[in-house]
Amino acid sequence: MPPQKTPETQNGAATPPHEHTRTGMSKDALKRAFIDNLFYVQGRFREVASPNDNYMATAYTVRDRLLGRWIKCAETYRDTQARTVCYLSAEFLLGPHLLNNLVNLGINEVATEAGHELGLDLREILETEEEPGLGNGGLGRLAACYMDSLSTVQIPAIGYGIRYEFGIFDQVIEDGWQVEKSDTWLKNGNPWELPRYKLRFPVKFGGRTEQYHDEHEALRVRWIADMEVNGVAYDTPILGYGVGNVSLLRLWKSEAPESFDFQSFNTGDYYGAVHAKMEAETISKVLYPNDEPEAGKELRLKQQYFFVSCSLQDMIRLHLNTVGRLDTFADKFVAQLNDTHPAIAVAELLRLLMDEHGMGWDQAWTITHQTFCYTNHTLLPEALETWSVRLFEKVLPRHLEIIYEINRRFLDEVRVRFLNDEGRVARMSLIGEEGGRRIRMANLAVVGSSAVNGVAALHSELVKTTVLKDFYELWPERFHNVTNGVTPRRFIAVCNPRLTTLITETCGDDLWLRDLDRLRALEAHADDTVLQAQWRAVKTAAKHSLALWLEHNAWVKVDPHSLFDVQAKRLHEYKRQHLNLLHIVSLYQHIKQDPNHSIVPRTFIFGAKAAPGYYMAKLIIKLINAVGEVINHDPQINGTLRVAFMPNFNVQNGQRLYPAADLSEQISLAGKEASGTGNMKFSMNGALTIGTLDGANVEIREEVGAENFFLFGMTADEVSRRQAEGYRPWDIYRDDHELKSAIDLINSGLFSHGDPTLFRPLTDNLINQDPFMVLADFRAYVECQERVSQAWADRAQWDRMSILNVARMGKFSSDRAIREYAEKIWHVEPLPVAL
Repeated sequence: MPPQKTPETQNGAATPPHEHTRTGMSKDALKRAFIDNLFYVQGRFREVASPNDNYMATAYTVRDRLLGRWIKCAETYRDTQARTVCYLSAEFLLGPHLLNNLVNLGINEVATEAGHELGLDLREILETEEEPGLGNGGLGRLAACYMDSLSTVQIPAIGYGIRYEFGIFDQVIEDGWQVEKSDTWLKNGNPWELPRYKLRFPVKFGGRTEQYHDEHEALRVRWIADMEVNGVAYDTPILGYGVGNVSLLRLWKSEAPESFDFQSFNTGDYYGAVHAKMEAETISKVLYPNDEPEAGKELRLKQQYFFVSCSLQDMIRLHLNTVGRLDTFADKFVAQLNDTHPAIAVAELLRLLMDEHGMGWDQAWTITHQTFCYTNHTLLPEALETWSVRLFEKVLPRHLEIIYEINRRFLDEVRVRFLNDEGRVARMSLIGEEGGRRIRMANLAVVGSSAVNGVAALHSELVKTTVLKDFYELWPERFHNVTNGVTPRRFIAVCNPRLTTLITETCGDDLWLRDLDRLRALEAHADDTVLQAQWRAVKTAAKHSLALWLEHNAWVKVDPHSLFDVQAKRLHEYKRQHLNLLHIVSLYQHIKQDPNHSIVPRTFIFGAKAAPGYYMAKLIIKLINAVGEVINHDPQINGTLRVAFMPNFNVQNGQRLYPAADLSEQISLAGKEASGTGNMKFSMNGALTIGTLDGANVEIREEVGAENFFLFGMTADEVSRRQAEGYRPWDIYRDDHELKSAIDLINSGLFSHGDPTLFRPLTDNLINQDPFMVLADFRAYVECQERVSQAWADRAQWDRMSILNVARMGKFSSDRAIREYAEKIWHVEPLPVAL
């Protein structure tokens, strides 16, 4: 009788006995696992499998290899009662999972070979993956980088957020305008998450409060809500690189406690039968609903409270199950508030400790204050989140009472410390009185946290001297700087495999992916002409790939041998994409006026999404595309200039851009950008930076060397002085002929099919207000761009500068940032989990 086939011997050659189908890392184990997952999970066989079936089977194959590590990691953290970082963020812009996990597992090449032997192209499978767009930009991408680094640096961590059914919109360009389409990232399923249907917590809204005496005759407060939803947990493992540690990303979905009202249905009220379900699910339906109408504001407040409440209830559950008494809660957990979106956590933890667990105010406040730390991400006063007291009272009446009490006690402290300074008291109050009473969430976050940090050296200093100056003078010991970083795994290894291979060959090993300071070994080879040639070939190959993508997706044909000048980031006036545009229009005019005018061939590439309600930002996108339409079709230009707009800029498309860029535009008005992380991603991939002394640009320039950075523009101090003196953009427009000609050309209707009014709101704003001082920096920018052209002419020197930029980027790894947080702010030690 022939031997029975086991799962390890079916469908081909046997896997070694020590290689389990679900955990083995060999080529044969991966092939077997793929076939099993295609059959047993997808219910398909090879001949009828769709591209999505192949992707799902591949994803489950990789996920299987994460789960064993994840469970072992969770057991280790539980058994050691490890102090755990909880990262609270309204956004986690993760990017595609599959290739990142293959890289972090160290099986990318093996998986490629396994796919080849199965007749599958791994690149095609990777293109099938839907990106989870659970973030708007830098804030969410930073959270994702930090989750990657928390695992790699071996810090016990849980990330908490919202499982938005619809993420950041998909952007399409129609007639040059941005049009938003729903991001249906879940339509084909999400193989990376594990639903925890039994892990759910109640979250209340609205209603009223009442006082009562408990069994010990202590006065308590009861919240009687008029709406309740459940938060259901969905877990995603976030794997570290080359380690056994796996962090948990726990996202919450809102559901109704009862999804169907049978009595309403029986009486013919079919809408009423499912009304509660629809209302509850709306809370986690979409990332950042339009908050211009009152209903949008209410929904955003509900979203923020929803995920914070679920997360804190979960933390309390974990603490009671592992440690016990809640008086040691702050020893077990430290919670980082990623900007002000989770700041309501301060009031919610107080409520839970007092109202649900019977603590007194003093004990609850001590625990709360020791638990939270707050990261400030903005210097723009209008971006500091506030909520109207009226709305807050409607949605969260109990929390309003708690905030009033926090404020009363806090302002008493301020009055004692700063006698007879009622102006300071008014500025520091958690309740702003100007223009209607509003709750200042940044103030709440600072008062309720043991540590406050900025995200770049310049930003942190400006935080202390501008937006949080009064708080710094009260509590200077609370303020820190932790300059942002990005993960080199995704932003070098995943997005630029050619450069990764070249760096590893030059450095001798791949240890630099966990210790980015090891890139310094490249410095010794910066003058090596062989390496320079290889370096240029890697860059050119990336540019060819991007050029092909742009031709098929942006309908622009570009020259891969031209200088790729790239500005890719969220569209906001302070980031000054329109300064870049004025330079492009100026170059175009020079060529038109003098056909013999010699310029370096350039391809200007933009990638940006504008907030749906931000008219001026959308108008800038229209102008970018309008300028591109004219220049790209002008035979007199003959390809010397090209303008391309990358539609739907996201993590995946960013991974196409970063390796291909020659020049990185980081040109925000000094003092406006908190840090920036795009500047780091471009530099890590060998792009040289043209930029102002703003955000992390300052530190990048210090690290790579002033001679390897194209600096222009006013400093933050000079900006402040010029504004104080009375800034008059009209005078600059009148006196700078080149600038005036560029603006007048836009106003002429050349870029708007003869309509001179289309771009008037933009040009009038520049000439008359210019809040971000585009005109003031124009002349310095144009002159700096000329230095860029001169540098590009010496390609050996340019390649040397590019190599040195990469070699000196060690500081900007998110691993370094996490180590600083762990040491200076969280006081958490690494806990390795053995493989």
